[in-house]
Amino acid sequence: MGRQKDHEKGPGEIMESHGHHEKKGKMMDSHGHHEEDYRRRFIICLLMTIPVILLGELPTGNVLFSFEGSEFLVLILSSAIFLYGGYPFLRGSLRELSSRTPGMMTLIAVAITVAYTYSLGVILGLEGMVFFVELVTLIDVMLLGHWIEMRSIMSASGAVERLAGLLPRRAHLVVDGKVEDVDVSTLKPGDIVVVRSGERVPSDGTVIRGESHVNESLLTGESRPIKKVPGDGVIGGSINTGGSLTVEVERVGEESFISQIIELVGRAQEGRTRTQVLADKAAFWLTSIALLGGLLTFIAWSWLGMDVFFSLERAVTLMVTACPHALGLAIPLVIAVSTAISAGRGILIRNRESFENARDPDVVVFDKTGTLTMGELGITDVISFDPEMDEGEILSYAAAVESGSSHPIARGIVEAVAEVLPVENFNSLEGRGVMGHVNGSVVKVLSYGYTEELGFSISDPRVDELIGQAKTTVFVIVDDELRGCIALADMIRPEAREAVGILRSRGVRCLMLTGDSSAVAGWVASEVGIDDYMAELIPIEKYDEIRKLQEEGLRVVMVGDGVNDAPALVQADIGVAIGAGTDVAIESADVVLVRSNPLDVVDLMDLAAATYSKMKENLIWATGYNVIALPLAAGVLYGQGIILSPAMGAILMSLSTVIVALNARTFSFSGQSGR
Repeated sequence: MGRQKDHEKGPGEIMESHGHHEKKGKMMDSHGHHEEDYRRRFIICLLMTIPVILLGELPTGNVLFSFEGSEFLVLILSSAIFLYGGYPFLRGSLRELSSRTPGMMTLIAVAITVAYTYSLGVILGLEGMVFFVELVTLIDVMLLGHWIEMRSIMSASGAVERLAGLLPRRAHLVVDGKVEDVDVSTLKPGDIVVVRSGERVPSDGTVIRGESHVNESLLTGESRPIKKVPGDGVIGGSINTGGSLTVEVERVGEESFISQIIELVGRAQEGRTRTQVLADKAAFWLTSIALLGGLLTFIAWSWLGMDVFFSLERAVTLMVTACPHALGLAIPLVIAVSTAISAGRGILIRNRESFENARDPDVVVFDKTGTLTMGELGITDVISFDPEMDEGEILSYAAAVESGSSHPIARGIVEAVAEVLPVENFNSLEGRGVMGHVNGSVVKVLSYGYTEELGFSISDPRVDELIGQAKTTVFVIVDDELRGCIALADMIRPEAREAVGILRSRGVRCLMLTGDSSAVAGWVASEVGIDDYMAELIPIEKYDEIRKLQEEGLRVVMVGDGVNDAPALVQADIGVAIGAGTDVAIESADVVLVRSNPLDVVDLMDLAAATYSKMKENLIWATGYNVIALPLAAGVLYGQGIILSPAMGAILMSLSTVIVALNARTFSFSGQSGR
């Protein structure tokens, strides 16, 4: 594959444009608008509630203060609170009823409408007690609960939205050899910009001059600064921690990596899972039961001889207490928080339901090249044939000569030494090797075939073993003496063995499917501890192998990065694309790992398990409190002097919602990949 670092392709290229992220922006604006709207309505209604409590009829039948016409002032203020404070719930109930999915808004709307209508009837001459104090305090509590909910949602979603703030406002644009400071929004593909030490990269692009280390941790989760040299990709928003870089701009605006992350995370947060569907069904049935329960409660107390006021108060309290508010928040808020956490760790979720299933797979199938390996040639073995020359000297001589070549083999050898010796009279031998003068000696690094052509005898079992593993071998000749052999192979990612070991310790079967030769596949499988492997497969054969595993009743995760992995990624229960891979593979995947780190597969499973666990906790709390609260709301302990007012029922319901929100926000996740 040649030299391609994890981010040379550029995470900005890891996805084709998913379209504009206007929808995500509008969703965020909508949440922000709702938060401000509920806050304003709560404050205004709370101020109007004070005189209603002071002048209105309390549940005890007492009135704290009164003057001529004060009851009409209470009516006016209560009506204003009902219309202004109750408007979001009345409007929401109409939407629910029109879609035939009565829920939380319907319950609240029925409760406050019954309370207001009955109280208005009493004012107009109906026998009984007015309900205004209970009505206005109920609306206040409901507005407060919704305000807190919107704040929680904004906080969770804003963690990702703030990525947009990572881009600097100004960039150093090179125009006719001069540097001008311009607004980042004016940059376009092909522009050349200078990024000085300590500055943020203004846009996705490619380094064309300079060397430095760039901190991408806020974008990819990679904890260590990444070395960047000419030809390497850089991400807009990352921080240049070393020398000056000159960068050619490639992607701006909505095509940038940051914009694509925001769009992808927005889609994931809006996605629905089976757990969310279960919560929605539970909320629907709870609403139906609450409406029926409210009616039966009113009938039961009336039949027992209680007055209309008491019976109505019990019915309203039960409906308010049973509001499935916490159920409505239980799953979406966990999704918002977990998606933000995963994005910060370089795990981008495209399919929420598949993510939920990732917590307990039976089989993880890995592609080889670019997934378990780095897709770059690196040195695996150095053999000395000369007792007077050790492996370090052989490698040093070879690196000196290869420093004059741009071949992938040459780069693999040169990058293995800390210091390159100077070479003179360098000469390339056109596909056969290279030669030059190093420390006064004539040094040649030649292919196996050309070495034999020159008459050198290669009869060493160590070399035979390397060839049997399908490794690339070159031979080092110094002053016409065969001194050593260097073997290179597609380098195994340092985290691959640990990732496979963790998965196997959890009882997860690990397989490898590759189009490479059997010899190479066998070597990689033995090095990383893979249970089994299949080699020399074409894309349709990879697809068939995944399907066969599924026919055995196994839940399959497929991890890959190439075009030939796309069919298998689609077929798998959970398709995971390595972020440095091709756009086709990533478009076919359910989850994208920005870093090319196999340990992120383990993190994905752990994060999915933690998310599912948090969802279950919230569902248990959101439904469980009703077991105690609803009988109290209906008045079963009235004989013992224990009774809930509608406002107290609303407080219980809101407290449940707040606990669910706080529980979602206390999401904890450590991860395996060292971040």
